[in-house]
Amino acid sequence: MTDTVPIPGGRDVRATLDTAASDGARSDAVVVACPPHPRHGGHRGDERLTAVSDALAARGVDCLRFDYGAYDEGIGECTDADDAVGWALDRYDVVGLFGYSFGGTVALVAAVSRPELAGVCALAPTDRLAPEVDAVAALDDLAARKASVRIVYASRDSTADWEPVVERARGLDLEVVAVDADHFLVGRAGDAAEPVAEAFARWLGR
Repeated sequence: MTDTVPIPGGRDVRATLDTAASDGARSDAVVVACPPHPRHGGHRGDERLTAVSDALAARGVDCLRFDYGAYDEGIGECTDADDAVGWALDRYDVVGLFGYSFGGTVALVAAVSRPELAGVCALAPTDRLAPEVDAVAALDDLAARKASVRIVYASRDSTADWEPVVERARGLDLEVVAVDADHFLVGRAGDAAEPVAEAFARWLGR
């Protein structure tokens, strides 16, 4: 089942909560999902996010998919992600953070300030959105506190600058998974969702 919820904060952020239980009862675990670039059509209904939500539901995990507020080069979007995580932490025992593409970078950077998270997973992230929204630097911070991190990248991705993220993640001995696909995961969204959901199921105690 799904419910539409407003996310409190200084920006206009709306979200859809997908509950794993058919009767709409909340699980004790949720993953917050950050969409791709809003100026390129990214929104909470993105098929890569819904594929992850479906894979999580099969494992008994709810998913909160949200839309960003006004475009702010990744800076305001990290605030939006943090606000969505705050909403989730107030209502769930365990919370994870996920993002695809632009949203993958947002998720990694936002996770730095949220040690309460059970884990963070980025699908096809790019290395940087703005000088202060740097996925590679975020990996250093997350690894330093021994956070649970998985990077899932598309091996035929010629759109995002993913190589620095994957290289740094491997250098830090973080989890890295390759999917044989392009950046948009054409025909492979469900396949890419599986390693994302598997990581969260493990981290969230499913």
